[in-house]
Amino acid sequence: MTRQTHAACTSFLAGKLATIDGSTLIARNEDNFVAIWPKRAQIHAANEPRDLNFVSKGNHFATTLPKKAYHYTAMPDTDPSEGFYEESGINEKNVAMSATESAYTNSRVLGVDPLVTDGIAEDAMVTVVLPYVDSAQAGVQRLGDLVTTNGAAETNGVLFSDSDEVWYMEIVSGHHWVAQRIPDDAYAVVANQLAIEDINFDEPQNFMTSQGIRHFVQANRLNPDGNRFNSRHIFGTQTSDDAHYNTPRVWYGHKLFTPSAFENPTSQDLPFIRHAEQKISVAAVQEFLGSHYQETPYDPLGKGTEAEKHQFRAVGLSRTQNSHVLQIRRNVQLALAGVIWQCLGNPAFSPYLPFYAQGDQVGAAYSADNHDYNQKNPYWANKLLDVLSEAHYHQNRKLLADFLKQTQIAGYHRLQIGDQQTTTAAPGLGAFNATTAATFATLMQEQIGKLVQANADQSALTFTMDAGL
Repeated sequence: MTRQTHAACTSFLAGKLATIDGSTLIARNEDNFVAIWPKRAQIHAANEPRDLNFVSKGNHFATTLPKKAYHYTAMPDTDPSEGFYEESGINEKNVAMSATESAYTNSRVLGVDPLVTDGIAEDAMVTVVLPYVDSAQAGVQRLGDLVTTNGAAETNGVLFSDSDEVWYMEIVSGHHWVAQRIPDDAYAVVANQLAIEDINFDEPQNFMTSQGIRHFVQANRLNPDGNRFNSRHIFGTQTSDDAHYNTPRVWYGHKLFTPSAFENPTSQDLPFIRHAEQKISVAAVQEFLGSHYQETPYDPLGKGTEAEKHQFRAVGLSRTQNSHVLQIRRNVQLALAGVIWQCLGNPAFSPYLPFYAQGDQVGAAYSADNHDYNQKNPYWANKLLDVLSEAHYHQNRKLLADFLKQTQIAGYHRLQIGDQQTTTAAPGLGAFNATTAATFATLMQEQIGKLVQANADQSALTFTMDAGL
């Protein structure tokens, strides 16, 4: 039996008028059922040799790829035996894609349109979509056509953006899907549930769906509301797992960005679209992706009761393998617009590095084979950093907070320097990315050294020594 290793992610999306600098943002934690599952960075050149007859290693999904492909970045699994799982990237047209946010469809829908065993699944999505689209809407449409034609193997949410628009797409059955444009002045948080609410079929600029979805729902009597088309109600689930595993993460995101929204963490009716009370920064999104219900009784690292601390699943996890914020900026040259803020560990403790998506590399260490432990490899260095950071969390809180602030400052500073470059050709941007990677590697090793010393002083196997011994 194939082991399904990718699930349980948390996503964030924000339109250009909701952000502090006019960027569009899509972001996600790629979580795994296991704590160690190495990832690496990969740059695909536009002229890279490709087998146009694509067959997934995961479930044998097959399709014929277009002849022309764009340069794009990806974050695949180091071990491709279960599929590529390229997960996240930006292409040369400054289209960003993150796939997927795993979700669940209810039994009454799957009873009439079951998932397709060899349909498109998470492992193949970025690979067969991102190199071939020139806008966020085109990404939704290409993936939607594949779902309609080949079927879908999973219920998934997929994030798309370009410099102007942000779209969230949900595959809701074996052959049907819906998508909504995030309003320019709004944001959305998604956590392993079908989240899109009312679909307005008279606004094609804001909603896209599979052909015939209204007839499908009506013919099979799937709409519990009758007089509206609420996709969440029609296709989604409302279980106790949703209330304790999923909705609390949405609640906490709303608590951070819209503090006046007094919501219940187990509510099944949290809104999909929210408006922030302040402009949203990349740093604020990073902090949300690393959050664990700080300043509430539900913090697993906090001081609530044991029952409270383990009541809800946190956002930042030890099994987070790839956390990213994909930023498409509007106030710079096109070659500099796409920025990948990449974290290869738990963002509660590990830093995000900014890479220019149009560079021809992100640094040799990020692309290197990392099946086996190597402290100098970024993936493994982040895992070591996470373990050391959590070991004596309360005693080292200032040390941990100072490090995340220091690396956020360093990230913003690297972009300020990079935006002033005289050349924006791929080799120059790639060399700049490599320098960024080296800079952060030094900062991480320094933090690891500080934590080794701090944790050694706090060992339970210690004693006050007699100076005369």
